[in-house]
Amino acid sequence: MGLVSLTVCGMPALRNEQSRRAILDAAMSMICELGYDKISIEAIARQAGVSKQTIYRWWPSKGAVILEAATESLGAVVAIPDTGDIVADIRTQLTAILDLITTTGFGPAYRSLIAAGQSDPDLLRALFDQIIEPNIQDFSARTALARQRGEMRGDADWQTLRDLLYGVVEYRLFHSMPLEPEYLDAVLEIVFHGVR
Repeated sequence: MGLVSLTVCGMPALRNEQSRRAILDAAMSMICELGYDKISIEAIARQAGVSKQTIYRWWPSKGAVILEAATESLGAVVAIPDTGDIVADIRTQLTAILDLITTTGFGPAYRSLIAAGQSDPDLLRALFDQIIEPNIQDFSARTALARQRGEMRGDADWQTLRDLLYGVVEYRLFHSMPLEPEYLDAVLEIVFHGVR
């Protein structure tokens, strides 16, 4: 059983990795089954087989637990590959994100966190810092490289490009509209046609 070090209220604390994993797995499982509003710290603790004090020692709220679970599930899909073809690389990443949204608890968790963040500015800020900002930085770095290498125009506005690509995914996610790979291909064709 591994232990993970963290700081709580300025004091070092240790997380039992097996308990932490059980808590995060329970949170993601329950959000798919019940939805955010019907989940409580007590219910997560019961399903994970830990005390609610354990959860409160490591996280300040239900939203923080779900955010950590969602953030961990993003690990393998946030980084944009570099094959030398910016369109293929973005397609690979968006396809992985699409798979994550449609086959795991990430989609319901993300929607719920955005909704809960409307009345919890700390949660919304944490969501931006942990999920959105890493994607922005990866996209910025990958498109800078693409501009240098001539994969796209040197004067291409990477921020608008990012908003168009990821905004489409979020729009369809939040409106429960289907997201198929063919749709992503059409978006990529339209968006990148103007920057090559």
